[in-house]
Amino acid sequence: MSSSTIMSTGVELDALGLRIDGRPQLVLCASLFYFRLPREQWQARLEQVRASGYTCVDVYLPWNFHETAPGQWSFDGRRDVAAFLDLAHEAGLYVIARPGPYICSEWDGGALPAWLGLDPELRVRQNEPRFLAHVAAWFDQVLPMLVSRQYGAGGAVIMVQLENELDFFDCEDRTGYLTALRDQVVDHGITVPLIACAGQGDIAGATGDVPGVVPACNFYPNDDSPHIEAEVRRYARLLADRGLPLLITETNRRHRTLRRLLASGASLIAPYLQSSGWNFGYTPSSGNWGRPGNFMSHGYDFGGYVSSTGAERPEYAEAQVLARVVDALGSRLALATSSVPRVEVVSAFPTSSSPSALDLYGGGQLVAVPNLGETAGRAVVGGVSVAVAADSCPLMLVDLPLRDWGFDTTLTLASADLIDAEDGVLRFSSAVPVTVVLGGTRVEIPAPTSGAPEHMTVDGVDVVVLAPADVVRLAPTGQTAEVQELRAVRRRSGAAPTKPAGTHELPPTLESLGVYRGRGTYTATAELTGIDVLLLVGAADIVDLSIAGRVRPTIAGFGATRRIEVGEVTGRAEIHATVEIWGHANFDDARLPALKLGALRGLGGLWTVRSVQDLSALWTVEGHWAGTPKPLRNLGGWSSTRVGIPFTYTRSVETPTTSALCLQGVVEPVTVVVDGGEPIIVPAENPWVMLPAGTGQVSVTVPHHPSGGGLHAELLSLEPVTDWACAAQDDELLTAYAGHDGGSSTDVELPLVLKPGEEAWLDVELPATEGGFLLRLDGSQLRATGWASGECLGRVWVGDRPDFSGGDPDALWVPPGWSGVTLLIRGVDGPARPELRRLRLESPNN
Repeated sequence: MSSSTIMSTGVELDALGLRIDGRPQLVLCASLFYFRLPREQWQARLEQVRASGYTCVDVYLPWNFHETAPGQWSFDGRRDVAAFLDLAHEAGLYVIARPGPYICSEWDGGALPAWLGLDPELRVRQNEPRFLAHVAAWFDQVLPMLVSRQYGAGGAVIMVQLENELDFFDCEDRTGYLTALRDQVVDHGITVPLIACAGQGDIAGATGDVPGVVPACNFYPNDDSPHIEAEVRRYARLLADRGLPLLITETNRRHRTLRRLLASGASLIAPYLQSSGWNFGYTPSSGNWGRPGNFMSHGYDFGGYVSSTGAERPEYAEAQVLARVVDALGSRLALATSSVPRVEVVSAFPTSSSPSALDLYGGGQLVAVPNLGETAGRAVVGGVSVAVAADSCPLMLVDLPLRDWGFDTTLTLASADLIDAEDGVLRFSSAVPVTVVLGGTRVEIPAPTSGAPEHMTVDGVDVVVLAPADVVRLAPTGQTAEVQELRAVRRRSGAAPTKPAGTHELPPTLESLGVYRGRGTYTATAELTGIDVLLLVGAADIVDLSIAGRVRPTIAGFGATRRIEVGEVTGRAEIHATVEIWGHANFDDARLPALKLGALRGLGGLWTVRSVQDLSALWTVEGHWAGTPKPLRNLGGWSSTRVGIPFTYTRSVETPTTSALCLQGVVEPVTVVVDGGEPIIVPAENPWVMLPAGTGQVSVTVPHHPSGGGLHAELLSLEPVTDWACAAQDDELLTAYAGHDGGSSTDVELPLVLKPGEEAWLDVELPATEGGFLLRLDGSQLRATGWASGECLGRVWVGDRPDFSGGDPDALWVPPGWSGVTLLIRGVDGPARPELRRLRLESPNN
């Protein structure tokens, strides 16, 4: 990137910061996602962001939310992104648009359509023609909406982001890939700055160093870390050397941290996720943040300043105070440069290891003094003792000329936030006493109480200190309404229809059956006489398996190979599986097969285990000081003082049929090579390798770990279970059935007890509401999907379940005005019997 100014349609980026129509701006930006909110709430949420003092929203545009099936596009109703962008403009907000093609966002597949994985030659997020052709089709749909709504064309869009955190992904040709995306966007007529964010600080990895693509940074530090400032200042300097500002496109939500980022040189601060929402329907992702076996919840809430239901939290008030500081300092702050304090700062409380300051435009410094402790304390700033509230980060002004405000003096020090300097009065906000030094006069003004600001004249200047509560306009929180128990419940007599999907020799993926969101069933019969174990390989996401009528515990292993004991079954047995897509992986985690970005869903492969052979012995050893002829040892049994040095163990195997090699005891990933082929990385989470018939030699490379327990190897000879009859139930079919009110039904008295694997469709009457409901299911061993007003709300899992991330995993949100609820509940085998004991409604105060 050259050091020249990035300027287009009135939006300029240079080393001094961000200008819009020539006005320097420090931009506070809140994430707000139209696809995670009812359309009826868009305007109120946008206005709420504006009332917080933030001036911008960033919004992803999920490709697979709009292309619902190959070539089928939808931009109506809750998908009307153009209407959302227009509402943002009307609310007086700027917009940073993030159309991907990949967005992450804990969203199904990171917004990459599931069917892309059906093409074995297509490689997602690569400079590859097949993928880029699909991206072009997406951009042809969405970019014209952004072009006509960009700044300078009568709209609010001031930046467009290409890709998202590409530095987390193994992209082979970053420069070529980003160049291709840039060219497509520019050819469509986007003229505002193009940005690409680095998720872990690799600027070149995120942007490919492509001209015309501005690097931005995402920071997610520990809020209590004393080292935040030093890291952020480094990136501010790196970008300033390129003639660019520091744009922080994602970060934590806590304003104590945001103040530290501001003081370290950020021109854009966009905490993720300030305004929370919901993962409606089948849109959550799975396997988040590199933790295998992790599901994203229906609630999408990481503690931002507005909850998923729209309630304002204490951080909302913190936002309003910080916004007042930004407004009060105006261009002095927007054109400031990153620095360190010119005066000594010493504190008696936990604080930054390297405090940051900004050299303000026109003179003076803004110095951030974070108190990372839980009690108030005192600091010495430039030789002056000042009070600092607990858990705070006041932005102190040092040596600030006041002539632009009409005062012929210099503010030597103010230990609190300056929120206004008009009408001949300096107004500060503080919860503790404020020290002001003006014209050689030092005073400490007492801490104000709400409704009673403190006033003092210092060296001829009127100084007013307000309590933070008198600065903000936080909506009243009220109390949560009394919980209501629902009793009007009816159970339908029928079941949802299925779409026959043919008979297949081996289990197909759900996507190949046209199910991109939803579920499918697989049925086969197998001769199990003399078979003790079945091997399930590659099953994802949620598999409910029954064998000879016996329902097994739900499998949610993201493709990890599973042994299934069937020694009690004899003769031919029916095998039936219901496989539900919770969501496609939004990250790229090689530890489990189904967590690879673009991985498909389905039953995988089911095999009968014909024999098991112990392969732990008779491996030759290659490595440090293992000579010729090669020694024979047990797998992992070579003795060496060279800890961590890799040793390779090799032995011959005989596999007349397809087989599976199980490596028990893997701690760190090992590398397996079969007959001299490509290396296979085998992690502890899935220590299996499938071997084709006729395999002759296997090599295992293991980092030497003398304190480990060693490795044990087994070879399982397999025969596939074949002739599968399949049926599909995609989300459209299930949603249509949920909205169908025909057929017979009966009243249900709770508790309702189900057998494992049994399903029940329940229609639930709701009372009238203006604020929406949280619907909670009290019970055990149940999965439930809810629908209302023709749309799938989401899913919850009650009882023994995998790990969940996000917001509240135990409630379904029924937005205001959405009538009735239909529930599909399914009994899950586990430590308790499947039972729905109560349905409760909570009415959050918004």
